[in-house]
Amino acid sequence: MAEKIKKFFAKKKADAKFKLAGPGHKLNESSSIDIVGPSKQNKPKTAPPRATPTDATRQAAEAALARVSTQKKDSAFNTSLAAIQAKVRKELENEKKNAAKTDEFVPQKRPEETEIEASPHLAVKGVYFKCPLVSEAVLSKEDWKVKIQEFLFEQLEEEKGLTACLIIHSCNYNRAKVEDCVTTLCRYIDNIITNPEETKFHKIRWQNATYADKVEPILGSKEFLDAAGFRIQLIENNGNEENFWVWSAENIENVEVLQTLRETLTSGERVELEIDRNIQILSPSQASARIELPQDFYAISAEELKREQQLKAENLDKQLQLRTKAMREKEELREIRKYKFALIRIRFPDGLYLQGTFSVYEKFAEVLEFVQENLDVNLPFVLCTATGQKFGEDDADTNLATLRLVPATILLFSWDKSIEEDLKQSGHSGFLKPEVMMLMQSLL
Repeated sequence: MAEKIKKFFAKKKADAKFKLAGPGHKLNESSSIDIVGPSKQNKPKTAPPRATPTDATRQAAEAALARVSTQKKDSAFNTSLAAIQAKVRKELENEKKNAAKTDEFVPQKRPEETEIEASPHLAVKGVYFKCPLVSEAVLSKEDWKVKIQEFLFEQLEEEKGLTACLIIHSCNYNRAKVEDCVTTLCRYIDNIITNPEETKFHKIRWQNATYADKVEPILGSKEFLDAAGFRIQLIENNGNEENFWVWSAENIENVEVLQTLRETLTSGERVELEIDRNIQILSPSQASARIELPQDFYAISAEELKREQQLKAENLDKQLQLRTKAMREKEELREIRKYKFALIRIRFPDGLYLQGTFSVYEKFAEVLEFVQENLDVNLPFVLCTATGQKFGEDDADTNLATLRLVPATILLFSWDKSIEEDLKQSGHSGFLKPEVMMLMQSLL
């Protein structure tokens, strides 16, 4: 059954890619229409290598540097890039003059009277997601809930049973209620599989408390029962006509269909969302101004957050008391659990910041991959904190919460020592891909 679900998803992904390809045309006809493919290739899930560069790596670096150095100096982008670099240099000089400024990125709490969404100091406007199975759109989670529900209900005609299971797991957000529904539906199916001739298991009364409380409110449950061979009928009960789900073997190909549906339902497969990195390139002044986190980052409500802030203010004297290391660590973990997402900023030696959004449960390998895929030269690099703590392959399988990189962190970028000197001698000064740097055009 898992294989059938995989094929279903694979077919839908193929259909989605086909739709992105644009209108078709015959091979023997001329056409000026460009075929547009997906915006992103599938990401590799391994961390960038940290080993000493081989001769092949060095040759690749030389080729990359040669390509960078031979770019047209009179192009519109290079002119803009030069302006960006000049602006960043000026900001860095101002930073040095102001000794009070540091590289620490501490998210500020929003003023009580100000709506955080309207604040000009937001580091990011919100948390956004992608769902390649449905479309290439980047939307908020709430918008995706609506879009996924519409998408799945459109698939019911093609594959009712499997799609109904996906609706149950993807379009209902109280997991306890979903589990109760799944358990009840499985009981209905098991009764028929075990006793196919027992007519008392062929009827489900709508007014039955178990059905009314655990099944009827769950989206997709009615479609599942229909796929399992149940149909709605009015039946006289105690002198009144009532709605019943009535099962008949004639409504399905064979009883084996019920077992297949049961396995699909209990597999727990659902349409998953992928977090969008929401890439931003910031100058030093932008990075120092955009320091607030939106409510989307918190695992607690705005009211709970406000209440905690008030309690902290009231207990300020307690906080100033001497605390043991264990007490401090316990408080730090409690603070980390308030967040669902983390904002990671990578500061490059030229002063620019690469910013991305991550789940607190994502592995550090995702951060390494995020940096690598935006670099102009594919070479080993090092990330560390302002205090000198380095992160590398040993941390790749550790999540961001465990590494204390929540809710927001600045990591300093540097090339691996083994190639840094070669890069300096070559005069290479850029770090990010030109198409990524284009995100900064709004600065000019």
